[in-house]
Amino acid sequence: MTIELRHLRAFLAIAEEGNITRAAARLRLSQPALSRTLRQLEDHLGGRLVDRSTHHLELTAEGRTFRDKAAAALAAVDTALDARHLRTWPLRLGHPWAALGDHTVALLRRWDETHPEVPLRLLRIDDRTAGLTQGRVDAALLRGTVPAAGLRTELLVSEERVAVMSADSPLAALPRVTLADLAAHRIALNTVSGTTTMDLWPAAARPAATLEVTNTDEWLMAIAAGRAVGVSTTATPGNHTHPSLVFRPLVDAPPVPVVLAWREGPGHPAVPDLLALIHAVLASGKARSRTAPPVA
Repeated sequence: MTIELRHLRAFLAIAEEGNITRAAARLRLSQPALSRTLRQLEDHLGGRLVDRSTHHLELTAEGRTFRDKAAAALAAVDTALDARHLRTWPLRLGHPWAALGDHTVALLRRWDETHPEVPLRLLRIDDRTAGLTQGRVDAALLRGTVPAAGLRTELLVSEERVAVMSADSPLAALPRVTLADLAAHRIALNTVSGTTTMDLWPAAARPAATLEVTNTDEWLMAIAAGRAVGVSTTATPGNHTHPSLVFRPLVDAPPVPVVLAWREGPGHPAVPDLLALIHAVLASGKARSRTAPPVA
């Protein structure tokens, strides 16, 4: 049979709602009709996408993989059919936090100067790939390992790590911090888009307590309130300032790679121009830092 967009929309509604009844109500379909649509899709793909053995539906491993592909396909169709894009095709650049750090403003200004015909939209999306695998953006600035399949990446720069603490934390009195210094404190972990895990510490010297959050704002507030300390990169102080936060160099942790990622296959034609401009902006920033006079 021919698979249509309605099959993809039905599957994504089921995946998001975790329940046939709610998904059917959302799509204004009967439950039997929605179940038939799901079976048609599974028959076409030759595998189970949804585990129906529990009251709360769960996606199978195949279903989780297909979810991102279906979302990307629908996003591409919606973009193609958006009449606003007949005259201009915006380039959507995602990031989960900090974008290009201190170079973000320069990148946006240089793009507007050199590519005025292609609007560059910088979108913060709290997701490990900043919405790239779901087709919500055309490229993404990401930190750390990018495990998603079907993506191409290019290393842009590596950022040193910093320890982040409240201004009244005992750690704030130290000029620099080590992993051992942090191990005695609760660690705030952004489980959605963060780059820090317990694997950063040796197995025998890991912190005993963690505080899990799901986005950068929650992470910052937890640290500012003194509920935990955190680990980030040098991009954070310039992009996420707060009077209750203190940043100190973390001297014995490896740096974090920053990459530009984009999907394999056909995509926005301006992605190569974006990659070239990012490299140029970073190179200009390094040149300025080398020629800047020393601070007295």
